[in-house]
Amino acid sequence: MKVRKQKMYQIDAFSGTVFGGNPAAVCVLEDWWTDELMQSVASENNLSETAFVVQREKDFEIRWFTPMNEEALCGHATLASAHVIFNYYEYTEDTISFYSRHSGNLSVTKKNDLLTLDFPADNLKKVEAPKEINDAFVKKPLEVYKGKMDYLLIYDSQEDIEQSAPNLHILRALKTRGVIITAEGKEVDFVSRFFAPGCGVEEDPVTGSAHTTLTPFWSKKLGKTKLTAQQLSQRKGALTCELIGDRVKISGKAVTYFIGDIYI
Repeated sequence: MKVRKQKMYQIDAFSGTVFGGNPAAVCVLEDWWTDELMQSVASENNLSETAFVVQREKDFEIRWFTPMNEEALCGHATLASAHVIFNYYEYTEDTISFYSRHSGNLSVTKKNDLLTLDFPADNLKKVEAPKEINDAFVKKPLEVYKGKMDYLLIYDSQEDIEQSAPNLHILRALKTRGVIITAEGKEVDFVSRFFAPGCGVEEDPVTGSAHTTLTPFWSKKLGKTKLTAQQLSQRKGALTCELIGDRVKISGKAVTYFIGDIYI
């Protein structure tokens, strides 16, 4: 049996230091592997996301896998992929163009040590809370919205977000990617947490794609287009967000944790 050797990077995204933000694995491939093989690698990594990237003529195609399934959009693993390409692949431009078969054109721009994602803004619809949310959360949200991939739950205070301990077994039954909970922040414009047990991620440390949902909501709520944000997981993550028309710019730092080879 022929063994394949592949370089793999693990990057802490939305953090300026290791052990913070959200870890993602990145593999830059010459050609696409089978879906089954990429899923197996992501499951073996057991991180919230593993990104696979293939260079095309003028851009890079990107796909993201949780330990259980392929995702339609992932912010922190895109940020991590850009960090890898900027630092280890002799890429000299300031902007990397990515293409996702599920989410279209995406980009990441580098300015000093800050990376900025350019993602499509989510469209929100106010809904009644499904039974699973009512059963999973002890404290009921003020409002519930549904975006393309996730539910968004609005709470009174930062303390509500910090103290929340939902029943993840119940949330696992939701027919959606995950649940975002959010409130106005004390030191930033808004805070949040993100739960996606149905994808094999009980609580995601820092979720870039969730901020395509959070930013339009808080931009309208607070009457401003530029916002500061913090995700209140154990690792924590700092982000700045800007709503520009139907796009969201999400900025943060990234650092390398390790570089190694996998053999499959």
